[in-house]
Amino acid sequence: MNPFAINFRQTLLQVLNVLLIVSSALMIWKGLSVWTNTESPIVVVLTESMEPAFGRGDLLFLGKPASPLEVGDIVVYKLEGKDIPIVHRILNVHTPTDQDDDAEPQYLLTKGDNNASNDRAIYGDQQPGKLWITPREVLGKVYGYAPYVGYVTIVMNDYPQLKAVLLGALALFAL
Repeated sequence: MNPFAINFRQTLLQVLNVLLIVSSALMIWKGLSVWTNTESPIVVVLTESMEPAFGRGDLLFLGKPASPLEVGDIVVYKLEGKDIPIVHRILNVHTPTDQDDDAEPQYLLTKGDNNASNDRAIYGDQQPGKLWITPREVLGKVYGYAPYVGYVTIVMNDYPQLKAVLLGALALFAL
Protein backbone atom coordinates (compact mmCIF):
# COMPACT_ATOMS: atom_id res chain seq x y z
CA MET A 1 0.00 0.00 0.00
CA ASN A 2 1.20 3.48 -0.83
CA PRO A 3 2.31 5.41 2.32
CA PHE A 4 1.40 8.69 0.65
CA ALA A 5 -2.22 7.53 0.32
CA ILE A 6 -2.36 6.65 4.03
CA ASN A 7 -0.96 10.06 5.08
CA PHE A 8 -3.36 11.82 2.72
CA ARG A 9 -6.31 9.90 4.16
CA GLN A 10 -5.25 10.65 7.74
CA THR A 11 -4.82 14.33 6.91
CA LEU A 12 -8.19 14.40 5.19
CA LEU A 13 -9.81 12.74 8.23
CA GLN A 14 -8.23 15.33 10.55
CA VAL A 15 -9.49 18.19 8.38
CA LEU A 16 -12.97 16.66 8.31
CA ASN A 17 -12.92 16.26 12.12
CA VAL A 18 -11.99 19.92 12.58
CA LEU A 19 -14.73 20.99 10.15
CA LEU A 20 -17.20 18.80 12.02
CA ILE A 21 -16.27 20.41 15.35
CA VAL A 22 -16.55 23.94 13.93
CA SER A 23 -19.86 23.24 12.21
CA SER A 24 -21.24 21.60 15.39
CA ALA A 25 -20.31 24.67 17.42
CA LEU A 26 -22.01 26.94 14.89
CA MET A 27 -25.13 24.75 14.86
CA ILE A 28 -25.29 24.81 18.66
CA TRP A 29 -24.93 28.63 18.62
CA LYS A 30 -27.64 29.03 15.99
CA GLY A 31 -29.87 26.53 17.80
CA LEU A 32 -29.51 28.52 21.02
CA SER A 33 -30.26 31.72 19.10
CA VAL A 34 -33.47 30.28 17.71
CA TRP A 35 -34.49 28.72 21.04
CA THR A 36 -33.89 31.92 23.05
CA ASN A 37 -35.13 34.23 20.25
CA THR A 38 -32.04 36.44 20.47
CA GLU A 39 -29.06 37.01 18.21
CA SER A 40 -26.66 36.58 21.11
CA PRO A 41 -27.80 33.92 23.62
CA ILE A 42 -24.56 34.08 25.64
CA VAL A 43 -22.51 37.14 26.63
CA VAL A 44 -19.54 37.78 28.91
CA VAL A 45 -19.52 40.57 31.51
CA LEU A 46 -16.52 42.78 30.66
CA THR A 47 -16.64 45.35 33.47
CA GLU A 48 -17.42 45.64 37.18
CA SER A 49 -20.50 47.82 36.60
CA MET A 50 -22.94 45.10 37.70
CA GLU A 51 -21.19 43.99 40.90
CA PRO A 52 -22.25 42.44 43.24
CA ALA A 53 -24.88 40.77 40.99
CA PHE A 54 -22.37 39.86 38.26
CA GLY A 55 -18.61 40.21 38.24
CA ARG A 56 -16.15 40.64 35.42
CA GLY A 57 -15.80 37.36 33.56
CA ASP A 58 -19.23 35.94 34.36
CA LEU A 59 -21.01 34.23 31.48
CA LEU A 60 -24.65 35.32 31.08
CA PHE A 61 -27.46 33.33 29.45
CA LEU A 62 -30.02 35.51 27.66
CA GLY A 63 -33.46 35.14 26.18
CA LYS A 64 -36.10 37.43 24.75
CA PRO A 65 -38.96 37.59 27.26
CA ALA A 66 -42.51 37.00 26.06
CA SER A 67 -43.89 39.60 28.49
CA PRO A 68 -42.94 43.30 28.64
CA LEU A 69 -39.74 44.19 30.49
CA GLU A 70 -40.09 45.40 34.08
CA VAL A 71 -38.16 47.49 36.56
CA GLY A 72 -35.46 45.32 38.12
CA ASP A 73 -34.91 43.09 35.08
CA ILE A 74 -31.29 42.78 34.03
CA VAL A 75 -30.96 43.24 30.30
CA VAL A 76 -28.22 43.30 27.70
CA TYR A 77 -28.60 46.07 25.13
CA LYS A 78 -26.60 47.27 22.20
CA LEU A 79 -26.60 50.89 21.09
CA GLU A 80 -26.24 52.00 17.51
CA GLY A 81 -22.59 52.81 16.78
CA LYS A 82 -21.23 50.76 19.68
CA ASP A 83 -19.72 47.32 19.15
CA ILE A 84 -19.89 46.00 22.70
CA PRO A 85 -23.24 45.21 24.36
CA ILE A 86 -23.97 46.60 27.82
CA VAL A 87 -25.33 44.60 30.78
CA HIS A 88 -27.40 46.76 33.17
CA ARG A 89 -30.53 46.68 35.30
CA ILE A 90 -33.75 48.46 34.28
CA LEU A 91 -34.25 51.42 36.59
CA ASN A 92 -37.39 52.91 35.07
CA VAL A 93 -39.96 51.88 32.46
CA HIS A 94 -42.00 54.50 30.63
CA THR A 95 -45.06 53.31 28.74
CA PRO A 96 -46.66 56.05 26.64
CA THR A 97 -50.40 56.43 27.11
CA ASP A 98 -51.08 57.74 23.61
CA GLN A 99 -50.08 54.67 21.62
CA ASP A 100 -49.63 55.16 17.89
CA ASP A 101 -49.07 52.19 15.66
CA ASP A 102 -45.53 53.41 15.00
CA ALA A 103 -44.73 54.27 18.64
CA GLU A 104 -42.53 52.13 20.85
CA PRO A 105 -44.50 50.21 23.49
CA GLN A 106 -41.90 50.96 26.19
CA TYR A 107 -39.01 53.26 26.92
CA LEU A 108 -36.36 51.96 29.32
CA LEU A 109 -33.83 53.66 31.59
CA THR A 110 -30.98 51.46 32.80
CA LYS A 111 -28.14 51.66 35.30
CA GLY A 112 -25.28 49.44 36.39
CA ASP A 113 -25.63 48.30 40.02
CA ASN A 114 -22.09 49.51 40.75
CA ASN A 115 -22.43 52.82 38.85
CA ALA A 116 -23.19 56.15 40.49
CA SER A 117 -25.62 57.37 37.83
CA ASN A 118 -27.99 56.07 35.19
CA ASP A 119 -27.02 55.34 31.58
CA ARG A 120 -28.35 58.50 29.91
CA ALA A 121 -24.77 59.69 29.34
CA ILE A 122 -24.05 56.41 27.53
CA TYR A 123 -27.17 56.76 25.38
CA GLY A 124 -26.20 60.31 24.40
CA ASP A 125 -22.66 59.40 23.31
CA GLN A 126 -23.80 58.31 19.85
CA GLN A 127 -27.19 60.05 19.71
CA PRO A 128 -27.21 63.41 21.52
CA GLY A 129 -30.44 64.05 23.40
CA LYS A 130 -31.36 60.38 23.66
CA LEU A 131 -32.84 59.70 27.11
CA TRP A 132 -34.23 56.16 26.82
CA ILE A 133 -33.56 52.86 25.11
CA THR A 134 -36.26 50.80 23.46
CA PRO A 135 -36.98 47.05 23.54
CA ARG A 136 -35.62 46.87 19.96
CA GLU A 137 -32.15 47.72 21.32
CA VAL A 138 -32.37 45.01 24.00
CA LEU A 139 -30.60 41.80 22.95
CA GLY A 140 -32.13 39.85 25.79
CA LYS A 141 -32.99 39.49 29.44
CA VAL A 142 -30.57 37.65 31.74
CA TYR A 143 -31.99 34.31 32.88
CA GLY A 144 -28.88 32.71 34.34
CA TYR A 145 -25.13 32.93 34.68
CA ALA A 146 -21.95 30.93 35.16
CA PRO A 147 -19.37 32.74 37.30
CA TYR A 148 -15.82 33.25 35.99
CA VAL A 149 -16.32 31.10 32.87
CA GLY A 150 -16.02 34.12 30.58
CA TYR A 151 -12.51 34.96 31.73
CA VAL A 152 -11.21 32.76 28.92
CA THR A 153 -12.73 35.18 26.41
CA ILE A 154 -11.41 38.22 28.27
CA VAL A 155 -7.87 36.83 28.43
CA MET A 156 -7.98 35.94 24.73
CA ASN A 157 -9.03 39.50 23.82
CA ASP A 158 -6.58 41.17 26.20
CA TYR A 159 -3.61 39.06 25.05
CA PRO A 160 -3.91 38.27 21.32
CA GLN A 161 -0.50 36.54 21.37
CA LEU A 162 -1.91 33.98 23.79
CA LYS A 163 -4.79 33.36 21.40
CA ALA A 164 -2.32 32.65 18.57
CA VAL A 165 -0.28 30.29 20.79
CA LEU A 166 -3.37 28.37 21.92
CA LEU A 167 -4.72 28.08 18.38
CA GLY A 168 -1.31 26.85 17.21
CA ALA A 169 -1.21 24.30 20.03
CA LEU A 170 -4.73 23.11 19.14
CA ALA A 171 -3.70 22.78 15.49
CA LEU A 172 -0.68 20.71 16.46
CA PHE A 173 -2.82 18.59 18.76
CA ALA A 174 -5.27 17.96 15.91
CA LEU A 175 -2.49 16.56 13.76
